[in-house]
Amino acid sequence: MATATVPSVSFRQIGEALQPVFDPEIRLSIVDLGLIYGAEITPGEKGPAVRVRMSLTTPACPYGPMLLASAHSALARIPGVKDVDVDLVFTPSWDPRTMATEEAKEQLGLF
Repeated sequence: MATATVPSVSFRQIGEALQPVFDPEIRLSIVDLGLIYGAEITPGEKGPAVRVRMSLTTPACPYGPMLLASAHSALARIPGVKDVDVDLVFTPSWDPRTMATEEAKEQLGLF
């Protein structure tokens, strides 16, 4: 009797899935902006669960709910993922000078 193989998920897949999610005001990826604070992959019987901690550019960001929903949808489309949780956190406070990629800093005019 053959057993079903439970698919695995990598942190690379998580990053690639979130890369196309853009902050509509800044027009940069939430990954490049450094808004993703961490990810966890928990194996499960039917497939892995993915939990991501992310922030927003400001606590009062009017696009916050849309960004969280977009991140959730992007993660749910990773093949094999059975459960997704996106936690909104504000500690530490987002600082593009230390958290954004060099390319994003350049586009933001930070040197």
